[in-house]
Amino acid sequence: MNLDDEDESSNIIDRRGEDHGGGFGGGLPFGIGGGGMGLGTIVMVVVLGLIFGVNPLQLLGGGGGIGGADVGQPQVARPAAALGGEHDRFIARVLGTTERTWGRLFPEQVGQPYPAPKLTLFDGQVQSGCGLADSGMGPFYCPVDRQVYLDASFFNDLSQRFGAPGDFAAAYVIAHEVGHHIQTVLGISDQVQQARRGAGDAQGNALSVRQELQADCLAGVWAHHNQDLLEAGDIAEGLRAAQAIGDDRLQQQAGGRVSPESFTHGTSAQRMRWLQRGLTSGQMDSCDTFAARSL
Repeated sequence: MNLDDEDESSNIIDRRGEDHGGGFGGGLPFGIGGGGMGLGTIVMVVVLGLIFGVNPLQLLGGGGGIGGADVGQPQVARPAAALGGEHDRFIARVLGTTERTWGRLFPEQVGQPYPAPKLTLFDGQVQSGCGLADSGMGPFYCPVDRQVYLDASFFNDLSQRFGAPGDFAAAYVIAHEVGHHIQTVLGISDQVQQARRGAGDAQGNALSVRQELQADCLAGVWAHHNQDLLEAGDIAEGLRAAQAIGDDRLQQQAGGRVSPESFTHGTSAQRMRWLQRGLTSGQMDSCDTFAARSL
């Protein structure tokens, strides 16, 4: 991507280097053996929750997940980050493109102003409105405080562990999380959470898949309106990233059985399809995964 002339967002909060008082204590706060989750189960759940969207704490039941956070704790106002280094500036510029894009599309396609989210940079672990999160869990969006949380070291994992290098692949991660913010602003996230409370595991997972694929499609809409910033190979990078983090592929890499009923984010083919759909259409209404008969 060519972001040299793009404005940097001022909605970046730097919480790297903070001491969170022990928190996980260098490990996961779950029983291993003796009636607790087995290590293999924990690894599988974290991997499935690793990429994009719901805080894996919700899936693991530790530290308060989405909908279960202690919202009574006041959120401390923090100044904008003093960005240092090209990596930080890349993140700020990508977030800036989402603000510019959705700031224009919301009035046109939704009929209301776009309230931009904050993006918090952290390392190690961070206390969010949705609970304490570990960097190993990957990027996530917290609807309680309406912030995207990102440990930039994740981009190394995306490139090396998941085989999806490139600046557009990294930008897709951010755009996907902003897609979850859009779902929260429009009330979609609340509707999904309410529906999941009264659903069984399989039905709840199916709703989660549709929510995640919609965020992929919204990331595609963002990309459609920023094609002038794309360079040769960028779209292939994004599609490769979507393919790399499909539930079926992640389960295969984890060495377990592929279990469609346990999918929470969609298959590789589905994630690529919905990203491409948004990229082709540029229209938010093309991203109604909940009305789609086939994903």
